[in-house]
Amino acid sequence: MSNWIEVSMRVDGESAEALAEVLGRFGHQGVSLEQDGIPPDTWDEDEVPPAENLILRAYFLDDDHFPGKKRELEAALGHMRLMYPMPVPRYSTVREDDWGEAWKAHYQPLRLGKRLLVRPLWVDVDLAQEDIEIALDPGMAFGTGTHPTTQLCLEALETMANPAMDVLDLGCGSGILAIAAAKLGAGKVLALDIDPIAVRATRENAALNGVAQQIVAEQGSLESVISSARRFDMVMVNILARVILEMSERQLGQILRPGGIALFSGIIDSQANEVEAGLRRAGLTPIARRKKGDWVLIETVRPLDQTAGE
Repeated sequence: MSNWIEVSMRVDGESAEALAEVLGRFGHQGVSLEQDGIPPDTWDEDEVPPAENLILRAYFLDDDHFPGKKRELEAALGHMRLMYPMPVPRYSTVREDDWGEAWKAHYQPLRLGKRLLVRPLWVDVDLAQEDIEIALDPGMAFGTGTHPTTQLCLEALETMANPAMDVLDLGCGSGILAIAAAKLGAGKVLALDIDPIAVRATRENAALNGVAQQIVAEQGSLESVISSARRFDMVMVNILARVILEMSERQLGQILRPGGIALFSGIIDSQANEVEAGLRRAGLTPIARRKKGDWVLIETVRPLDQTAGE
């Protein structure tokens, strides 16, 4: 069984994007971002404080390559400190079979929107009749519902998902958004991630939530969708702003059917205008923004009378 090194940093929203980019260069399959300071007994979304501080976590395999990666990471952070104050990273060892236990110490139930309740599997909750429960064990995949970008996606999904929609969750992580879409009535959901661990977690969580028949989880990316004949009524992309901009230059608009809806999250408010411009170039029309703290979700549509990116 492998050991992993967890690198964590407590940051404000302004520096989170830049630090996530640096950690993502060296860490294994992405960076986890969580809102700091949510009280364990906070259930109603109106009680959740603004995301003033975030916890960034990246993971490194504890092998012969780690000392070199650590030196490179420390050098990159040193350069950033020349521009503005940077927290000192904390390093801790996590055994692969203890990964779930590490999550359990920080992960509590959370209510979002009017009906959604995100619950870790190891916590029992009394459900109201109207509750839509999403029970998760994230394992080694990212996506617990604690970060504002995921919360924005879930709240948008609740108001915009329609029965029988064909939905794509691009970068599915734990499967939280795919499961929410299925439970909100989507007919079919394709959940894609480049990380095989995320694909496995999504399949397992879909089965635990009774929606395995609606969700197909596969290893893949934007390119694998573009090269297929499949197009979608709704697309969800909860990644980093720079990745969304890169996708916008690679025929992103083509994966959505005319009249379809696409939700983009993982965006700092100062980046929203640039991201919207990129989405317009991809043939998508921004129609609204949702905001939580420093984070923004952009809602877009593909016009009925336009062939995006062609």
